[in-house]
Amino acid sequence: MKVNGSDSNLVSKRAREITPFIAMDVLETAQFMERSGETIIHLEVGEPDFDTPECIKEAAIRALRDGKTHYTDSRGIIELREAISAHYFRQYRVRVSPDQILVTSGTSPAMFMVFSALLEPGQEVIISDPHYACYPNFIQFAQGKPVKVQVHEEDGFQYYPEEIGKCIGPSTKGIFINSPSNPTGTLLSEDRMKEVARYEPYIISDEVYHGLVYEGREHSILEFTDRAFVLNGFSKLYAMTGWRLGYLIAPKEFIRPLQKIHQNFFISANSVAQWAGITALTQAQDDVTGMKDLYNQRRKVMIKRLKELGFGLKVEPTGAFYVLANAKAFYPDSYKLAFDILKKAKVGVTPGIDFGSGAEGYLRFTYANSVERIEEGMERLRVYLNREEYKTIR
Repeated sequence: MKVNGSDSNLVSKRAREITPFIAMDVLETAQFMERSGETIIHLEVGEPDFDTPECIKEAAIRALRDGKTHYTDSRGIIELREAISAHYFRQYRVRVSPDQILVTSGTSPAMFMVFSALLEPGQEVIISDPHYACYPNFIQFAQGKPVKVQVHEEDGFQYYPEEIGKCIGPSTKGIFINSPSNPTGTLLSEDRMKEVARYEPYIISDEVYHGLVYEGREHSILEFTDRAFVLNGFSKLYAMTGWRLGYLIAPKEFIRPLQKIHQNFFISANSVAQWAGITALTQAQDDVTGMKDLYNQRRKVMIKRLKELGFGLKVEPTGAFYVLANAKAFYPDSYKLAFDILKKAKVGVTPGIDFGSGAEGYLRFTYANSVERIEEGMERLRVYLNREEYKTIR
């Protein structure tokens, strides 16, 4: 065994095999370039550029001044769980008991807990391809197996429920849905969601982009089945990424096991953030409406400019803040293309391969940036493509 730590046997197989989150690799490379004096247009990472609404910040300050800085109930403060319950009834007309809600430090710990509570080694979870980059790693880290179902650009990257049915077997424990979706920005229709909900395995529904829909309406899986886990949070809709506040809605029989996992690994979510979360749900709607209107303006600008540049976009995205654009006409290797764009055009974009083999040849753009910055990024791309610099990618 080598003492300098270079022997791979020193690191667990599970840690060695986890894949990188390439969007973060792009961001970190861009940040290195910025430290060297470069000016980068960031269209790679899905983080709101807005500041957290003032009423939410003021609620956090009050909580600090009132001494609400201690451990909370591991499930989360009851006031926040009641506010989440009221929110789901108000938005979707579904009744969720506060006792079915567990508040977490973002949706990532919630996801870790769901698969820890749901899966035995080798059991399967069906996911779409493309999918959010980290889904397979969460499943595999819990010793489960992701089973991928291809979804297609011409159909808005929606599941075909019959294709899900073909993949269900004796080891299938869950079906993962994400609507509005990262990376595609598209929604699963009500009819297809109903069909998916009829299958026997539990549904895991990532609803963190709910509220950010510009055409049509999003639906919660809880409108169609109780055999479901819902992941949601405050990061995207309320511009609270750094607050690390999310929640999990689960069937009642899972709450005590999930609570024990939370107690052992996380203790409780941030106390101050929880009190601020109540204000987000009850007082920040005007702020959300303003942010949403600006996102929609940016969405329209980005879609228009990408089409003008020759990117393929058969179905326009109507939710979240992403566009997954077909770049195969330019270069087939999305990883090389994205990093070449970063190097030569100084624009950060995420390669489609980060989101599964079904997104190879695509690039994901985020419009969580100002119209001015988006326009500048598109102009830099135009110059890059007109010079045909991508043809010299190495």
